[in-house]
Amino acid sequence: MPFIKVYIHFVWSTKNRVPYLNTPELRKGMWKHIRENARENGIHIDFINGFEEHCHCLVSLGDDQTMRKIVQLIKGESSYWINKEQLLNEKFEWQDEYFAISVSESLVDRVREYIKNQENHHVRKTWDEEYKDLIDKYGFERFKD
Repeated sequence: MPFIKVYIHFVWSTKNRVPYLNTPELRKGMWKHIRENARENGIHIDFINGFEEHCHCLVSLGDDQTMRKIVQLIKGESSYWINKEQLLNEKFEWQDEYFAISVSESLVDRVREYIKNQENHHVRKTWDEEYKDLIDKYGFERFKD
């Protein structure tokens, strides 16, 4: 049995950054559902939270898991669930793109705290500003379709 501890901080937004998750109750329900579904599928979500138009998810990868499969499962199933439950008056979708950033063991607590404080964080900074900061801070390149 391998011993693995690889943390990835995933961040993704709703389709076209629409603030579908505009109430604390809806967000809590979404995060709870994602966590429960992930557990059923062998995905270890260490911490999850977000705001009206995006999600932050700290995941500890298993030995046979890929980032792509984890994100596809979480995003696809949660979109299906929220639409099936008719929790919104319109169709919910996540954006195709996402960020995946490795997290050093020494920084896990700081990332958890950052994810935990999303509501307060976005009083001062919009999702668009955070998105641009992620691209700049980690050196991601923007590609035009």
